[in-house]
Amino acid sequence: MDLKITTLAERPELQGPMWAMADTWAAFMEHDPVAWSLMGRIAADLPDYVLVATDERGRVVARAFSVPFALGADGRGELPDGGWDQVMLWAFSDLRRGAKPDTVSAIEVVVVPDLQGTGLSGRMLAAMRDNARARGFTEVVAPVRPNAKHLEPAADIEEYARRTRDDGLPHDPWLRVHVRAGGVIEKVAPVSMTVTGTLARWREWTGLPFDTDGLVEVPGALVPVHCAASRGYAVYVEPNVWVRHAL
Repeated sequence: MDLKITTLAERPELQGPMWAMADTWAAFMEHDPVAWSLMGRIAADLPDYVLVATDERGRVVARAFSVPFALGADGRGELPDGGWDQVMLWAFSDLRRGAKPDTVSAIEVVVVPDLQGTGLSGRMLAAMRDNARARGFTEVVAPVRPNAKHLEPAADIEEYARRTRDDGLPHDPWLRVHVRAGGVIEKVAPVSMTVTGTLARWREWTGLPFDTDGLVEVPGALVPVHCAASRGYAVYVEPNVWVRHAL
């Protein structure tokens, strides 16, 4: 496929089509409060770290978001257990304070449904690495959302993250793309994203009854949702897997 991959800063007119492109996120995934607050700000405030891919017809077929942040700042140093949410909070705190970033974190790679499985996600990851390198960074980190973990929601995330095929590559397809690109799995981020809601909201998002206390397996969720039916709410705490890419 003849692709053109550019930053949003270079082609700001693609912002509307980029947001309008189809995706396959489960409905509940759109209600993480950190992402709800900050994803739009990445495009507005950090367009040099947003990549957009268009095909030969000019259709937006993929996007990739990343953020620069100061991993080496006081009180940090290690990739956070808070994963996806925490690194976005750090990035915008650093931007507000004028702190000099030393690392780029991947945030999201999305490919239109009809082109998933064609290798486009790997091309976007490569472009993200190239973009960070061109801006003087020596490392990209990624709080990876393993894209087949939802098929095994009861599986232990530590075991799943380290599970390999006979060829030594990760069992999970998206982790496999990262490792093939040179990434190294470092650790699990156990509280990478949190979605809370009333029972009514969870019923709306999933079509499931949410009427009994306990764990509920939800399509698209990497781990079960904790339902407190007697208290009127449910909570989803998603683990991700930190991967380091030296550039």
